[in-house]
Amino acid sequence: MPLFEIFDPKAKPRPIGIDLGTTNSLVAYVKQGRPTVVTDCNSGALVPSVVFFGEQGTLVGELARRQAPEHPRETIVSVKRFMGRGADDAETRRLGPYEFAGPDEAPNRRVVSFKVHQRTVTPVEVSAEILKQLRDNARDEIGSVGPAVITVPAYFDDAQREATKYAGKLAGLEVLRLLNEPTAAALAYGLDQKQNGTFLVFDLGGGTFDVTVLKLEDGVFQVKSTGGDSALGGDDMDRALAEKILSDAHIERASPELVRRALDAARAVKHALTDVAVAGWELGDAKGEITREQFDVLVKPTVDRTIGPVRRALRDAGVDAQELDGVILVGGATRTPIVRQTVERVLGKEPLADIDPDQVVALGAAVQADLLAGEQLAEAGEDVLLLDVVPLSLGIETMGGIADKIIPRNTTIPTGARATFTTYADNQTGFEIHVVQGERELASDCRSLARFTLRGIPPMPAGMARLEVTFKVDADGLLRVHAIETTTGKEQSVDVQPTYGLTEDEMEQMLLDALDHGEEDLLKRRLAEGRVEAERVILATEKGLRDGKALLETGEEPQIRAAIDALHAATRNADPDAIRVATEALDKVTGPFAERRMNDAIARAIAGRNVEDVDHEVAAAKGVDAHVEEHEQRRRGGPEEKGSS
Repeated sequence: MPLFEIFDPKAKPRPIGIDLGTTNSLVAYVKQGRPTVVTDCNSGALVPSVVFFGEQGTLVGELARRQAPEHPRETIVSVKRFMGRGADDAETRRLGPYEFAGPDEAPNRRVVSFKVHQRTVTPVEVSAEILKQLRDNARDEIGSVGPAVITVPAYFDDAQREATKYAGKLAGLEVLRLLNEPTAAALAYGLDQKQNGTFLVFDLGGGTFDVTVLKLEDGVFQVKSTGGDSALGGDDMDRALAEKILSDAHIERASPELVRRALDAARAVKHALTDVAVAGWELGDAKGEITREQFDVLVKPTVDRTIGPVRRALRDAGVDAQELDGVILVGGATRTPIVRQTVERVLGKEPLADIDPDQVVALGAAVQADLLAGEQLAEAGEDVLLLDVVPLSLGIETMGGIADKIIPRNTTIPTGARATFTTYADNQTGFEIHVVQGERELASDCRSLARFTLRGIPPMPAGMARLEVTFKVDADGLLRVHAIETTTGKEQSVDVQPTYGLTEDEMEQMLLDALDHGEEDLLKRRLAEGRVEAERVILATEKGLRDGKALLETGEEPQIRAAIDALHAATRNADPDAIRVATEALDKVTGPFAERRMNDAIARAIAGRNVEDVDHEVAAAKGVDAHVEEHEQRRRGGPEEKGSS
């Protein structure tokens, strides 16, 4: 006899985990100590990440997907690829047959917006519609829905993470945390298998690729390294296959409607070729077949793009492929035989596939939501600690355009660090703080995240002001920057929320460039640092010549002027060693003059003073000199004044 499931209206809301995917999305919760996916009335767990904006209303999921062939511009597919992107991003135009709002129509000119009928919608609003559907599905099954953990690719930047978090709020969800997808998958596997060891998570979804090396030990999940591509996935396979279908159908210029049909046909062929050797397709009156061998040739360039990030993640983690205890597959695209074969060939071991790769991320998110909400998994027996990492280094631009890294990549989050800087010129009344992200030595080669100015500092001699910059990265991977001038207490903070996302391959390219240009970048950094130091010495020497002219000996000034000219000439060349030699030569020739100036200053300072007062002032001056020296050591690559906050 069938039984009714009765909900207690006073029952505590259950936390949920959401996998907001590019192609499909899922929601899960913990039931009787086990993570369980929510299914709809047709027993299906996957909700297509598709939204149709009709004149009569909005459809989400499978009903929306069916509208795509007839209404390709009003049916938004794979919206995750648009999250955090700018309207002027060239890659935006390649991602679908959509009509984009112009500069005067979009609510925010710097963020891409879709034009549907007489309104504009942003990727955040589209994602919110998907999240609402998932929330409603969960409510139908469990009654009262509590706070949520939403997963994001590990390589999502600040803009994409902020956009995802805001979409959750628009959907009426309390977002407990954004959780990196690979970490969620490892969490699901770790609890299910109760294994300790080092694992690599290979996550190839519809639109994003993540690779993460984690160490699982007694309930602690520590991310050792992470990498990937925020614009690589099964959608790229579909596009390659759709182009062949259109070519075989002798269609040279396809309408948006026909492009959508070709993409749907390609996806169907891709799914079929997972289990069979030959699959047929239809496009209007045209028909054809594609073999698995043909498919493998078409998608091989896409699959091969995953190899570089995998090898870099292993190198960053200090792990050889042979040392891995397992490889976890995540994402629907990993069902494709060529992907599994490539993973096994590169890593030398058969990947784990005990848990459905489409569901594993949502299951891990449900586990984390349950733990964060104060519940305990019956099988776990203890708390689980997640230690994610910063995927790219964070820092600020210093004199000479140098990128000074404050939080290095692969630092465990949440985290904080601070660094102290000083002024370059006399009477400087403000600091411009330029926050950058990347691995290159010069700020111009890194990604700009934010700029803000700290004003109101009283004029002081160069080197006297103390600017303390603190970076804090929270559990969601979002950055907050705080700057304070310690002698005056002037301070300012900024939450880094850039208005555009990374272009396709940019995150991957940033790491590649850092590797390819390592020696060149180091030379540029040495050159920039040498020029800054040379200018500082020249300015100090010129000031000394003006203020201490009476202390110069006969013939001394021409020698100093000649050394200054030689240093000026050296700075115009691209040889950091020549600049260093010329700087040292100027220091040497000005040594006796500087000593006389110091003796004169001391004599004037102590005139009419008692010994005790002088001792106190000397002690205080030594403290300032030590602080300045520490700063100079930082600039020269010596011990850095950075501490966990």
